[in-house]
Amino acid sequence: MIGIFIVIGLAAGVLAGMFGIGGGIIIVPALIILAKMSATSATGTSLGALLLPVGALGAWEYWRHGHVNIKAAALVALGLFLGAWFGARLAIQLPPAVLRRSFAVFLLVVAVRLWVKG
Repeated sequence: MIGIFIVIGLAAGVLAGMFGIGGGIIIVPALIILAKMSATSATGTSLGALLLPVGALGAWEYWRHGHVNIKAAALVALGLFLGAWFGARLAIQLPPAVLRRSFAVFLLVVAVRLWVKG
């Protein structure tokens, strides 16, 4: 499971670096689909990973109700740290049209996956 959390963080970091996105569009669906977390635990864990300063109060509230996996959040955060750097380096080298189209395809894949699993 450690590997899954790190891969989620890396993917979120790369896409955050490329498209400026992260928690709600990448981490939460990935934790639900790949780590088999409930929506509330995935949301709380995502906020824990993005804790400073993005979701401190939200993560605290989820944590109070037992919906934050601290270890998973820390591992996802590690992946975000490294992945965002890599994604930014990649995005800078891509033509803007390729970047826009890649983001559109990514959003479509996530939407279809969530719809089918819903």
